[in-house]
Amino acid sequence: MRHFLAFLLFNITITLVGQQFSSEVFHEGFMITNERDTIKGDLKYDMDANILTVIYKGKTKSFSSHKVFYFEIFDNILNNYRQFYSLPYTVNFDYKIPVFFELVYEGKISLMTRERLISQTVNSSTAYWGGGNATQVIVKYTFYFLDDKGKITYFNGKRKDLLNFMSKKGSDVKKFIKDNRLNTDEMPDLVRITSFYNSI
Repeated sequence: MRHFLAFLLFNITITLVGQQFSSEVFHEGFMITNERDTIKGDLKYDMDANILTVIYKGKTKSFSSHKVFYFEIFDNILNNYRQFYSLPYTVNFDYKIPVFFELVYEGKISLMTRERLISQTVNSSTAYWGGGNATQVIVKYTFYFLDDKGKITYFNGKRKDLLNFMSKKGSDVKKFIKDNRLNTDEMPDLVRITSFYNSI
């Protein structure tokens, strides 16, 4: 029995709790419907389901991305303003549906993201248990470029694919990335790269 308990403690999976994510709480903000009506209140978004929940005058209403044009929040977790658009995006070959995107950087080429919560298992050690696995929930971002004609292009974070996408100014972008030691799969660096591309 003692060995069995030791085995359980050693291999226990710890779920980290207490951490809140932006998509799990309400934020002060406003939304604009497709009919151009503005609704102010407390907003909570769900990018997986493409649903926006709004508490307005004591009532709670949910809006699908089909009915939303734009919404903006002051994120209580990240402590900054965030902007989101509902844009038609191809999901199956030539089939498009409205999807929520967050606008991170705006320009001739704009950078947008979508987020989701994922669980990842990491090795951990504690003074009492001597080790084991911990399940950690993190925010995973996927990146998209929006051109001035409204075309949305998915970007997988790979440097080679970014240089192909920015091939018109590829040599300049490549040098900028190298000189500044930037990572093409990290949002702050990708914002810098996109801004540079738009400036040349």
